[in-house]
Amino acid sequence: MSLCFSLNVSTLNSPKYHSHKAHFSSQFINQIQVNSLSHSLPSFTLNSSLPFKFSVKRINPIRASTATSVEATQFSFRNKNPKDINIAVVGSTGYIGKFVVKELINRGFNVIAVAREKSGIKGKNSKEETLNQLQGANVCFSDVTKLETLEKSLNGFGVSVDVVVSCLASRTGGVKDSWKIDYEATKNSLVAGKKNGAKHFVLLSAICVQKPLLEFQRAKLKFEAELMREAEMDSGFTYSIVRPTAFFKSLGGQVELVKDGKPYVMFGDGNLCACKPISEEDLASFIADCVLSEDKINQILPIGGPGKALTPLEQGEILFRLLGKKPNFLKVPIGIMDFAIGVLDFLVKIFPSMEDAAEFGKIGRYYAAESMLVLDPDTGEYSAERTPSYGEDTLEEFFEKVLREGMAGQELGEQAIF
Repeated sequence: MSLCFSLNVSTLNSPKYHSHKAHFSSQFINQIQVNSLSHSLPSFTLNSSLPFKFSVKRINPIRASTATSVEATQFSFRNKNPKDINIAVVGSTGYIGKFVVKELINRGFNVIAVAREKSGIKGKNSKEETLNQLQGANVCFSDVTKLETLEKSLNGFGVSVDVVVSCLASRTGGVKDSWKIDYEATKNSLVAGKKNGAKHFVLLSAICVQKPLLEFQRAKLKFEAELMREAEMDSGFTYSIVRPTAFFKSLGGQVELVKDGKPYVMFGDGNLCACKPISEEDLASFIADCVLSEDKINQILPIGGPGKALTPLEQGEILFRLLGKKPNFLKVPIGIMDFAIGVLDFLVKIFPSMEDAAEFGKIGRYYAAESMLVLDPDTGEYSAERTPSYGEDTLEEFFEKVLREGMAGQELGEQAIF
């Protein structure tokens, strides 16, 4: 059963597997830090009082154009006022999704936020809480993992869809979860969106798919390929694939630990994995740009935050400087993770149910060693120069905020895999 609600009859007209890194690394690091203090490492219940109402007013559906050119597609929605453009956002209650919904609303678009009946970390949020979180959007409770349910939900909403924005991502990065969400559910949103008139699809992917060694990366790449083929076969349909670098929260796991006097833990020499981290607000803004910007049509768009690429060593130095403390680094050999992965891979042969545990180890190893930058096809090396920058929020500002306010709102949730 799907239910849709309109939270706001007017729109505002005022002119943003990394978490995996944080969760494996921060939990793994936390254990190392604690141990290092005493040991040395070896080499729908509805509430009528809520401000929402059933959306009973049907808006005239937007007719699909019979023209097949990109110019015709632009005419179908890109030349309209934002208030007349209907954007369905799937993954609307996720870490980035909720910021995307807010940004689109602030730009005056008519947002249809598709959400689970129980959203949030481990489904802890009720419908009422979700409605409150997505104020200003038309909220539609549905199930993106079931195509027929999603199709009926969007069709029953009473309006056509112009654009689909997908912020879906598997919650754990486990093998089955990756294919269920990063591929199947995301494909469902494409199929259901097109059946309801969508002419453009904005996909939040990840920069790490350039070097696919993990299941969630392979799942994302498979959908990316099918999305591009869809545009090739239907010239009246376009896409924008956004591949961001590391998120701020994936780099904040050690802030409070270092504040409490523990060392800053790095793998290898601290220069293994550089990135241009981007804030959730800036990423949401870039994703919103993809709705109407013609230069982002049918493009794969890697994107990072402002400033130079930062290594873990440089991130730690920033943190110690903000704290006014002498740098205290703990360098952990990457071989420790290789050993753990080897053990897990062996155990999977005996106990297949440990498949996800082995995958989580590989996720942690990947993000401990690989840079979140554009991979130069000519050299096979990661390139900070080739990685575009966007926005104004800096990692240093984020660290300052966490030092003042803590990590509230930046919880890693079900992606805390160890």
